[in-house]
Amino acid sequence: MITVSLPTPDARPHVGELPDDVSIVIWDGTGERPPGAEKIELFVGRYNAPPAPAEALAGLPQLRVVQLVSAGVEPWLPVVPDGVLLCNGRGVHGASTAELAVAGLLAIVRKLPRFLAAQAERRWDPDRDTAGLTGRRVLVVGAGDIGERIAAAARAFDAETTLVARHEREGVRAIGDLPDLLPAHDVVVLAVPHTPDTHRLVDAAFLAAMPDGGVLVNIARGSIVDTEALLSELQARRLHAFLDVTDPEPLPESHPLWSAPNLILTPHVGGGTRGWERRAYSLVRDQILRLHAGADLENQVTAGY
Repeated sequence: MITVSLPTPDARPHVGELPDDVSIVIWDGTGERPPGAEKIELFVGRYNAPPAPAEALAGLPQLRVVQLVSAGVEPWLPVVPDGVLLCNGRGVHGASTAELAVAGLLAIVRKLPRFLAAQAERRWDPDRDTAGLTGRRVLVVGAGDIGERIAAAARAFDAETTLVARHEREGVRAIGDLPDLLPAHDVVVLAVPHTPDTHRLVDAAFLAAMPDGGVLVNIARGSIVDTEALLSELQARRLHAFLDVTDPEPLPESHPLWSAPNLILTPHVGGGTRGWERRAYSLVRDQILRLHAGADLENQVTAGY
């Protein structure tokens, strides 16, 4: 018998039929433990919520796997017990997150905020000198599922793309090459996990290396960017930015980012499209069946990725 916890009752129908010797417990790690919780081997974390308390996970003597339905894992790293496998939701939100990144980028390069302002004023003000993406140089920092999708979309609009990851491989440059790459790219898209190595990766020197009129897109984590350094560039109107994530987050009402020029801001909604539950729990189902069969699980997290 394998016992699996799902975070909410609504998740159960999305998992579908399971072998008879798989038992389901509904528990997100908070509140009183339900009957059978002591037998949980695979624990599914709740989406878009704080991680389960460390003591809750530590109190599960048979726990073998913590499965997330988000791509980001950093809040969970301190609470997953030693020896327990952590798996993320890679692929669940890839399309929707990449879609938002490209939408924000296109809104900037095609000057949609300007046209929206003109519409509000009932003013016909054509500007046919927008840059578009054709021929633009796009640097995607992060060569996972989301980064690959963004690069493919940019290439579809005839942009020149460069992918960057921790380590160089065929078609992908190493993150250590950024100082040489930044001046040669018009757009930088951040699609990399937040780790100690990427914390404040985008600092004043990083931004200064970007060419005048460059665009920064962040659909990763807010703390990858030094907010004050970015604010300085935006207020000088040297760079443009699209941010789906911020540091701090949620953004306080009084924060200067709200009124910064050259900025489009969305409130961390990259993965928030209809149907995410079906995609997420299809992955969970596959992982349950793999565990049941004694096979290796997908999306295993190592070194914070």
